[in-house]
Amino acid sequence: MTDIRHVAYPGRIVMVGFGSIGQGVLPLLLRHLGVAAEQITIVTADAADAADAAGRAEAASYGVRRIEQALTPENYAAVLAPLLAPGDFLLNVSVEVSSLALVALCRDKGVLYLDTCIEPWAGGYTDPRLSPSGRSNYALREAALALRRDASSGAPTAVLTHGANPGLVSHFVKRALLDLARDLGLGLSSGQGETVPADRAGWADLARQLGVKAIHIAERDTQRAAGRPKRRGEFVNTWSIEGFVGEGCQPAELGWGSHERHLPEDGARHEFGSQAAIYLNRPGAATRVRSWTPLEGPYHGFLITHGEAISIADYLSVGAGAHPAYRPTVHYAYHPCDDAVLSLHEFAGKGYVLQPATRLLMAEIGEGMDELGVLLLGHAKTAYWYGSRLSIEAARLLAPHNNATSLQVTAAVLGGMVWAIENPAAGIVEPDEIDFARVLSIAAPYLGELVGVYGDWTPLNGRARLFPEDLDTTDPWQFKNFRVD
Repeated sequence: MTDIRHVAYPGRIVMVGFGSIGQGVLPLLLRHLGVAAEQITIVTADAADAADAAGRAEAASYGVRRIEQALTPENYAAVLAPLLAPGDFLLNVSVEVSSLALVALCRDKGVLYLDTCIEPWAGGYTDPRLSPSGRSNYALREAALALRRDASSGAPTAVLTHGANPGLVSHFVKRALLDLARDLGLGLSSGQGETVPADRAGWADLARQLGVKAIHIAERDTQRAAGRPKRRGEFVNTWSIEGFVGEGCQPAELGWGSHERHLPEDGARHEFGSQAAIYLNRPGAATRVRSWTPLEGPYHGFLITHGEAISIADYLSVGAGAHPAYRPTVHYAYHPCDDAVLSLHEFAGKGYVLQPATRLLMAEIGEGMDELGVLLLGHAKTAYWYGSRLSIEAARLLAPHNNATSLQVTAAVLGGMVWAIENPAAGIVEPDEIDFARVLSIAAPYLGELVGVYGDWTPLNGRARLFPEDLDTTDPWQFKNFRVD
């Protein structure tokens, strides 16, 4: 791929974590930020596995310094502070290192920050001392936004949750809303082209006018290893196994729409915060929903908790609190690669204890793609999916040390970092609050085919005649119709 220097960044970059996403993003930083290897330091825990061995080899091949040190609540400041000065950048692609602690450290030192999800310290996802609400993504987000309320104006930019999802999908939602507005006759202004809402209220009002009732982060990963299927006692995935397992053990969460009439029997509202979301008293790894992508068609996906389900629903609310004038229901509907589905099945059957062996699929992937997008439902055209179709073959041509899944994440990390460098005093921001067009312009060359496709799918298709007593046939867009019991 042609090298394009998006910015000439003079500062140092400290990368916390160097798993699949760190390894995938390093060549993009060297390619597009105008930095030399000497400007980058990696801080990562030592792990005796194949993925970490690959990370050691990659860092050495680029001449990037690597510090093997696990970060803890007791040592993180002492380890990181000497590596950072005002204007530097801390990129957090770790697991089990507190995002809130790192954001606060960066604010105190005048350092830019970006992460791909809001992480707690080790054990935070499953801490038995915490209620399901207390260990939810909703709670983590509220704690991060509280840091924003405490900050002075002009604080260094800290971009929260800017991977593929959460992150890139928030920009897909805005692109999809504009496409719908165009096709429904709401998107043109005096022959001058697209009218883009100027602020949060404008985007929320556009979604309301379009009649969008539900938004799925609809993803189907079909990548598979050549010649070696999952074995018993092994967890296989195409991205961070620790991250996926942690999310899967959290309560299932979803942004809760203003049109919803049936709070699930195992559902509950939080007693604090924006009230934009609810949670279920069951883990995401054991919760499935019906959804649709253009290539896969209808499928059952896991309702894994993700920050975008909360932030998108909150951002697109007209009004506030538990009963706004308008809010869409938003949630993840994830069908991982087939070996990961088998891994989750075994993991749940063993009482949510991780298998003794893990395998991150990268070089051994023989075929497949990641079809990642947003599915907007309930409007006059029924269903509209917009997103990325990235095959493993295309991913390998575009960037080294990536598969299709990781490249969708690392491209978004690159886009978010460029925006932060160009806007260094924005304080704490979520993906929904930054320039979607700028980020997409940077990420798009790495996303394969970006497409928008209309469909006539609803969760009632083929079911109303078989089990009508389980459905709300008066409104197909009720969450109870999407949920798989």
